[in-house]
Amino acid sequence: MNTNTPRDVLTPASLSMLQVIADTGSFAAAARSLNMVPSALTYRVRQIEDALDVLLFDRSSRQAKLTQAGAELLREGQNLLLEVDAIANRVKRVATGWEPQLTIAIDSIIDRSTVMELCENFFKLNPPTKLKLRAETLSGTLEALISGQADLSIGAVMDAHAKGGLQRELLGSVYFAFAVAPHHPLAQACEPLSDQTIRAHRAVAIADSVQRGASMSIGLLSGQDVFTVADLPAKLDAQVRGLGIGFLPTCVARSYLDTGRLVEKKVERAQQKVQSYYVWRQSTKSKQGRALQWWLDQLQSPTTRAALLGVR
Repeated sequence: MNTNTPRDVLTPASLSMLQVIADTGSFAAAARSLNMVPSALTYRVRQIEDALDVLLFDRSSRQAKLTQAGAELLREGQNLLLEVDAIANRVKRVATGWEPQLTIAIDSIIDRSTVMELCENFFKLNPPTKLKLRAETLSGTLEALISGQADLSIGAVMDAHAKGGLQRELLGSVYFAFAVAPHHPLAQACEPLSDQTIRAHRAVAIADSVQRGASMSIGLLSGQDVFTVADLPAKLDAQVRGLGIGFLPTCVARSYLDTGRLVEKKVERAQQKVQSYYVWRQSTKSKQGRALQWWLDQLQSPTTRAALLGVR
């Protein structure tokens, strides 16, 4: 009589063994791969099947083909193995202070080369933390943090007060220039440009990456034709080609304005300016992770903050 329970037989080792059988397609091949005697392998599979009271493999042919129950077990088993890994990582964090993974949401306005320089310096520490970068735009940069998809957001645009549970520090002020291609009709228009004049021409806008809630836009007029692109480099390219007009961060547009590839036009409305922040979640239950703390320490440098906003 079998006295094994599912808890006795559903171990990470047994799940890995079943996966090898499924991958190789036969008990004999799996036994060779696992350096086991075929009879021992068959016996262990029988133990699992008896404990679960199901057949995991169809043995009617030479191939060891998974039954529907066997396929479902392996699908769920993969989740179990991932959770085991996650537990191990959490234990490691408790022991070392390093997070298993740190995810950073980077707004499209942020200078990518500076981010990569920071990543390079971070990896020189040889940390156990995996680093993941997310490309976001406007409201999506903050939403990634609020929704738990990021641990740190760089370049977030926020209202007057930080939302509950979040901490923020000012990255800097971002000024925008109204730029058009030299061959665009507005390049020769009299200044300052009125909203009525601007509205008659297509604007180029970056798609807000926010998934839920209201999206954000900068400098668009109601009723204006809009060409929406994925990111800031695409917006810059579109305006250089004369496909539309719009505000560009001065730090990004400066070299194009200096070389004449873009023309800055004065407008009647006030100069566009936004406050850019870096934001993270407050740590309450435990001490701040060492990876996040490293990034926060780097961001305290005025030189680093300026470089992230393209000011060299």
